Amino acid sequence: QVQLVESGGGSVQAGGSLRLSCAAPISISINHMGWYRQAPGKQRELVALITSAGSTNYADSVKGRFTISRDNAKNTVYLYMNSLKAEDTAVYYCNVQRIGPTYNNDYWGQGTQVTVSS
Repeated sequence: QVQLVESGGGSVQAGGSLRLSCAAPISISINHMGWYRQAPGKQRELVALITSAGSTNYADSVKGRFTISRDNAKNTVYLYMNSLKAEDTAVYYCNVQRIGPTYNNDYWGQGTQVTVSS
């Protein structure tokens, strides 16, 4: 089992910024790293994804406001969230994928609450 350690959530006013981070054990190789979120009463949705080569993908709702990056030496992924809106309020989950010749595994962080007040 791969344990992911998330940090950086909290409460902020609309228009503010937060940074989330998620660290995986440095002894393993990681393919995709990403952030998902789940608001009350809604399904979990992809926020942003970054591949091992650095290609990124964002949900339309966060394009231009959020930036995902990763530090491969630390096996850590970051989510920089700017111009936050009330609708960004959710529990944010880190996700990493390990893909190999005989395996394709997903791992999730414990989740961190982000609350944006208007």
